[in-house]
Amino acid sequence: MSSKRIFHDPIHKEIVFDSGKPEELMIMELIDTVAFQRLRRIKQLGAASLLFHGAESSRFTHSIGVFCIARKIFKRLIEVKSSFCKNKFVLYGAALLHDLGHGPLSHTSEAIFDHNHEEWSQNLVKNYSPINSILKKYDNELPRQIGELFESKQIFSKPLKTLISSEIDCDRLDYLLRDSYNTGTNYGLVDLERIISALTFSPDGNIAIKPKGIIAIEHFLVLRNLMYRTIYNHRINEISTFILEKIIYSIKHNYKKNIWFDRSLYNWIFSPASVDFDDFIRNDDITFYYHLSRWKDESFEPLSTLCKMFINRNLLKASDISFLSKIKRLEILAFARKLCESNNYDSEVFCGIKERSFSGFEANNALKIWDGTFQNSLENSSALINTLIKSEESSFIIYPSVIKNEIQNQILSIKNNT
Repeated sequence: MSSKRIFHDPIHKEIVFDSGKPEELMIMELIDTVAFQRLRRIKQLGAASLLFHGAESSRFTHSIGVFCIARKIFKRLIEVKSSFCKNKFVLYGAALLHDLGHGPLSHTSEAIFDHNHEEWSQNLVKNYSPINSILKKYDNELPRQIGELFESKQIFSKPLKTLISSEIDCDRLDYLLRDSYNTGTNYGLVDLERIISALTFSPDGNIAIKPKGIIAIEHFLVLRNLMYRTIYNHRINEISTFILEKIIYSIKHNYKKNIWFDRSLYNWIFSPASVDFDDFIRNDDITFYYHLSRWKDESFEPLSTLCKMFINRNLLKASDISFLSKIKRLEILAFARKLCESNNYDSEVFCGIKERSFSGFEANNALKIWDGTFQNSLENSSALINTLIKSEESSFIIYPSVIKNEIQNQILSIKNNT
């Protein structure tokens, strides 16, 4: 007798799992593993909740959403091509498990630890027994097939790769809708149903989109551009990441001092290559925040001050210097470092330049348009999409608030003289 489980989701409403269907029973079993439950304790948007107070949602919630979208797309695609049915278990498993390897505060871990979440997702799927054994129960090849989909250059099955890792994949369709909702920055809801109903197969066997879906794709890509500019690359996010990087830097450069660690975080910081599955699963946002809280009260300077800044949200300041030449940026940095030292701040720790880039729409990694007769690229069919290809780069000078006026005046002075 089959049983059902319902997740009430703010984006997709009721997500129902039916244990009478083997592929959904597999998903239910994977959700119940320790490694997947850990994702409840990893914030989807890292430190962005310091800026958008609603951004508290987890990788767990997002992963369930990605599965939900993958299932909807699967149902659409088998109407077009019934033979696609053979991909059901691989697609469902990859959609659910694609973020399994994230470290504390999600993408922030990539910056502060030597951590690659895609490699870890692959490692867990292929080699972590509780996940691996569930997958093998349904098909012995599943761990390998799903793991290969997480490799950045792997295209063993183009349709599956398109759905799991491309410019318009299940992951992005969920996180743009979810992050927009959770941050309260509703730039317009992506017409998910329209995109799904417009999906088809082109003669080369890959997934394509019918012309009727172009406007919905334009909408989706504009939303992505706005989300990167206003949320993912916001200066508060850059400052928060900078502070966390300097916390790890201070620990590494003072490792002989007495600092409290548990074993798992010690390994994450000092010997990432030796992190085992136990170390990996133990380290989540709760563990990491507990360490920051302890260091705030029980460590040396500047570590204590950096932890206080992050925990109490008394952050460093940042000014946009993107318009300056590379030489002028370095002049501002030298000026800021001198001011830092005269105000008794270690300029190596409390001052720096943070550069970031937002890569535009990658046309070679996206769906093509297929109208039943001709195939065309999205950027050739839409002037709007063509404008979104351009990458954007920006640069911030980060410094303590006590020198804010002098820095801003100096930037203004340089601006007026150029």
